Amino acid sequence: RMRHCPMDVCMCRGVLPAHTDPRGELSAAQLLRWMDAAACLAAEKHAGVSCVTVSMDDIQFEEAARVGQIVTIKAKVNRAFRTSMEVGIRVTVQDVLTNVEKTVSVAYATYVAKPVGAGKVELEPVKLLSAEHHLEHSLAFERRRIRLGYFQVFQNLMQESNKEDTFEEEDAVSTELTHVQSIELVLPPHANHHGNTFDGQIMAWMETVASISASRLCHSYPVLKSVNMFKFWGPSFVGDRLVFNAIVNNAFQDSVEVGVRVEAYNCEEWIKDQPRHINSAFLVFSAVNDKGELLPFPRVKP
Repeated sequence: RMRHCPMDVCMCRGVLPAHTDPRGELSAAQLLRWMDAAACLAAEKHAGVSCVTVSMDDIQFEEAARVGQIVTIKAKVNRAFRTSMEVGIRVTVQDVLTNVEKTVSVAYATYVAKPVGAGKVELEPVKLLSAEHHLEHSLAFERRRIRLGYFQVFQNLMQESNKEDTFEEEDAVSTELTHVQSIELVLPPHANHHGNTFDGQIMAWMETVASISASRLCHSYPVLKSVNMFKFWGPSFVGDRLVFNAIVNNAFQDSVEVGVRVEAYNCEEWIKDQPRHINSAFLVFSAVNDKGELLPFPRVKP
């Protein structure tokens, strides 16, 4: 008999037409909402208190889900550190007619427990019930070490590459043409059970604006392939104005990276133009034709 980890959370969702994108596939924005909800439930099941998303990284999209298929999202706390924990997320899709199951996405999220009063919440260790749990427990430590080093490495790269490159190609497309800005007003339906803006909703808005940015370069419906360094720097609340800025950072032969920055304003900050940087991420897209063949991207000029 299988023994289930007490931190396991499983969500099943049927893909409806309202969940799909222009290609008739489950939209990445909707999937990100579901993934964040499942991961949050797993984190809170372990912590016993409310939890908030710190980051979600290494999100890879391998398969598309379509109308009528069943999407299963499994989330499990792999390891609890002193005040934070890593949640592993695995998404599969099952065709009800053929019963074939395929992996849609795998991701790792970091959550922290919200203290009820003053001080931080000390998390209990995760109960390991199988060899697989022991392996994920060990790998979580390595992923955390790499994750903590991301910021400093990124800052060093920014300083080293702060130079203007010379572009000789006349047909290079200016990235300014891919800049997209969108403003969203946070309403009560966008808030989670903590009273803050639902992290999954912010992720969905980010995917939408990034997709529009990528489409201005490929002139097609872009397909999200991965999300990197999805970092939450601070919360936002009902009544805030969220400003999303997306732009193509670079284009490769058959993929493109779009950077997204999110800033929040309350009424007073909106008037004084004093934004709060609450989120950033890098999203990688590809583009395909009607036959499913990858389309090339033009060279871009920053």
